[in-house]
Amino acid sequence: MSATPRPSGRRWDLSPGIVGGVVAATVCIIAGFVTARVDLVLVGVPLIVAAAYAWDRRPAETLRVDVRASAETGGEDARAIVEVASGMRADAVEIRLALRGQAPLEAVVSVRTAKRITSSLRLAHSGPQRLVSAETRILGADASIVSAPTAPAVADRVVQPKIIPVRSLPLPARLIGLTGQHASARPGDGGEFRDVGKFAPGDRLRRIDWKATARRAQVPGDLFVRRTMATSDAAIQFVIDSRDDLTGRVVDWAAAYPEPGIGSQDLAREAVASLATAYSGAGDRVGFDDLANASRGIPPRAGGRHLQRVLRAVSLTGPSGAVTDRVRAPMLAPGALVYMLSTFLDEQPLRLALTWRAGGHRVIAVDVLPRIDTHGLVSRETVALEVVELERDLRFRRLAAAGIDVMTWQDPDGQSREARLRELSRPRRMR
Repeated sequence: MSATPRPSGRRWDLSPGIVGGVVAATVCIIAGFVTARVDLVLVGVPLIVAAAYAWDRRPAETLRVDVRASAETGGEDARAIVEVASGMRADAVEIRLALRGQAPLEAVVSVRTAKRITSSLRLAHSGPQRLVSAETRILGADASIVSAPTAPAVADRVVQPKIIPVRSLPLPARLIGLTGQHASARPGDGGEFRDVGKFAPGDRLRRIDWKATARRAQVPGDLFVRRTMATSDAAIQFVIDSRDDLTGRVVDWAAAYPEPGIGSQDLAREAVASLATAYSGAGDRVGFDDLANASRGIPPRAGGRHLQRVLRAVSLTGPSGAVTDRVRAPMLAPGALVYMLSTFLDEQPLRLALTWRAGGHRVIAVDVLPRIDTHGLVSRETVALEVVELERDLRFRRLAAAGIDVMTWQDPDGQSREARLRELSRPRRMR
């Protein structure tokens, strides 16, 4: 994946060092004339001469610099490549390189080295991300003249979330669809055995049970048919709260460059991608909505092409950087099962989940906040964290009191998560 070259068409300028030397030389010369000291004048004159000589040697034509940034990915690793091409004669190149999740690095390299700079990085996160950003400046003779910084050359990439197998799939309290693989409570074709009854208008001839007819027929013409339960599908709506993205290290929640680690958005994307793939494979309809982006709602549909659309929308989900409130709750299909994936650090996901539960939907609240790591916290920060955890616990209790199931997605071995999904998959009545 590569970015378009960013040319710079600006002229040369004196370097900050030369400009500072000119200012110092001017001050020395003026001070020398005022105080009648020749030594001060002799200090300032060479600096003025050096600046004039450097300015006289600057190229007359416009500077042209092409900067290209690209990224080659393979598995969980990537290689960032930055290429700098200039038609001008230069002594060195000053480059500012920013890799994904790392503080920017500034260095001065030779022109030959700047033609191709490579660096390896690990793709620890999913979703949209900027793998590399590069800005350059060309340094002239003795670094006395420099070019203006080029426009940043970037390489962006959308990393697909990891899909893990899910064997147990909770279902809504009521199945409304007409096709699928789940047994429903209404008579029809394709499901489990229901009973044997007399042939009636509308029954298919292939449903006639000749053995039952031979045993139970009282008069000629009596026919008995084997009746079954109909199969149905489920509507599943996934709702991601993408307004924040937090790792387990609390000390990094306000850091500009946090240490690499799994974030809440990584867990949310993994959960939706895994569950949506499993539900779609079972013939169910899946939909998606993002609390931070009202235009990203996808209604539940079935099929492989629709699943790819949902996975694409999930991959593009990223933190918005601002806490916004939805004026109106997202619309849901009748009888849909709702997965609310959030860190539950504020009241909005709680309010929406309670609204959907009051409307008769089954709601499963999925906590995607990674395991808390309190290393490096001071005493006041520890107290603040305890308050936050207490508020989260109260919200989960309110959800459970309203009949909303709560589960945690992060699980190193997957056994606890699978056991919870198996428990939620047991048949239950609507309370």
